[in-house]
Amino acid sequence: GASDAPDALERGSALHDLLEILPEIPKEHWREWAQSLGKMHGALLAKATEILTDETLAPVFGPDSLAEVDVTAQLPLMNDRRLRGAIDRLVISDEAVLAVDFKSNPLVPADEAEVPEAILRQMGAYASALEQIYPDKRIETAILWTETAMLMPLAHRSVIEALQRAA
Repeated sequence: GASDAPDALERGSALHDLLEILPEIPKEHWREWAQSLGKMHGALLAKATEILTDETLAPVFGPDSLAEVDVTAQLPLMNDRRLRGAIDRLVISDEAVLAVDFKSNPLVPADEAEVPEAILRQMGAYASALEQIYPDKRIETAILWTETAMLMPLAHRSVIEALQRAA
C-alpha cells in the first residue's frame, strides 16, 4: 500500500546512498548491492541507474571523481567561520575542480535564478573552501537534480555572492 512507499526525504537519502556506492561496483551487481543495502525500492534503483548510465553525467561519476568528500575550512567571506561539510561528488582535473551536490527536490528549478538561496550559499561555502585547498585550479560548482537527472552548473559569482549575503 501507500504506507510502504518511502517518503520523499527517505527516497532522497536512499538515492543519495546508491549514487555514492554504485559507481564503485560493476553494473551487473547493482541490483544485489541495492538489495544488500536495504534500498531495493525498484523505482529508486531505476532512477540511480538512469543517472549513472547517462552519458552526459559520466564525468561526474568517472575515474577522476571522488564520493562524499569531507571538507573543513575557515571561510574568510564568513568572518572566518568554520565550514564542515561533505561534498557529494568532487571531480578533479588538471585545470579545474568541480563540486557536485545531489538534490532530490521534486520541483526542479528551471535555471540558476530559481535555485533556492540556501543551496547557492551552501555551494558558495564549498567553492570558498575549495579555493583554499586548490589555489591553482579553477573552482566550479553544480547541482545534480536527481528528479530530472540534470546537471546544473552554477556561476561562480552567484554562489560566492550568496555566501557574502549570508555574512
